[in-house]
Amino acid sequence: MLKELQLSLSVILLLACGFLYQLTLKSNCLFSCLTPFKSQQGLEALLSHGRSIVFLETSERMEPPPLVSCAVESAAKIYPMQPVVFFMKGLNNSTQLPSNSTHPAFSLLSAIDNVFLFPLDMKRLFEDTPLFSWYTQINTSAERNWLHVSSDASRLAIIWKYGGVYMDTDVISIRPIPEENFLAAQASQYSSNGVFGFLPHHPFLWGCMENFIEHYNSDIWGNQGPNLMTRMLKVWCKLGDFQELSDLRCLNLSFLHPQRFYPISYPEWRRYYEVWDTDPSFNDSYALHLWNHMNQEGRAVVRGSNTLVENLYRKHCPRTYRDLIQGPEGSVTGKLGPGSK
Repeated sequence: MLKELQLSLSVILLLACGFLYQLTLKSNCLFSCLTPFKSQQGLEALLSHGRSIVFLETSERMEPPPLVSCAVESAAKIYPMQPVVFFMKGLNNSTQLPSNSTHPAFSLLSAIDNVFLFPLDMKRLFEDTPLFSWYTQINTSAERNWLHVSSDASRLAIIWKYGGVYMDTDVISIRPIPEENFLAAQASQYSSNGVFGFLPHHPFLWGCMENFIEHYNSDIWGNQGPNLMTRMLKVWCKLGDFQELSDLRCLNLSFLHPQRFYPISYPEWRRYYEVWDTDPSFNDSYALHLWNHMNQEGRAVVRGSNTLVENLYRKHCPRTYRDLIQGPEGSVTGKLGPGSK
């Protein structure tokens, strides 16, 4: 009898410890409860399994636009058992709690169980990588494209250190990526760096960080990003053109067909904001890159427009659609459209 009582107490104690551990990782009380996992120790524990989905914000912006919110929410929806980690440079230990009314997207993302918001501390991130000496010596105020270049560097360091999948904040996830070590082709024999994934400490990414320093020229757009990935891919692999819809493989690296993430190419990016007779199925895609950098016209998702992008929001990021997407008169109705769950 005594042994049974001791066993029961042990089980209860283990369950209580597990519950308290979960509370330290995530809470619904928004930013005031982020402190337990804002520490470096909490970050290490969260990313230690190498299965995280990673997003970056290298500006000081604290309120994500609807497209960023959709990207993060859609990843959390597609990968419910994996942590979705959003590194934000504007976050730090002294940041005040944003209110729900002034920061609705921040509040929305904070309330999703598997989304975690962390400060982006580049100096700490680049420690023990080839990028550390570059970062500590560079004059950031003289860099024309610093937000983009610092993002290019940060994503390499994060995925090299911890593993996982990096995604740009204009990528909407629609189904799980089945690969571990991969690059995403933007076109035949040309890699993007908007989506990629690797196991921790993969030598390809270490080589990318070394190449980042050796061929540094931030004045050339893409030189530290997709051009770098393409340079390294050509060193790493002898790849030909894609055959039909098949992916390419060399060593332990997969080079995924442009249809996987770029079924609509950048010259045609406006098609996302058009009404289609029949929306494409994107059956050969894992996620969709919406080419936000090309959107200098400021095209937005409008509730009731029936554009392709509105339908993507309704299906893949229903909370963002419900709370953040306005109608043509500038109102948010709060109702979910068809296809939302």
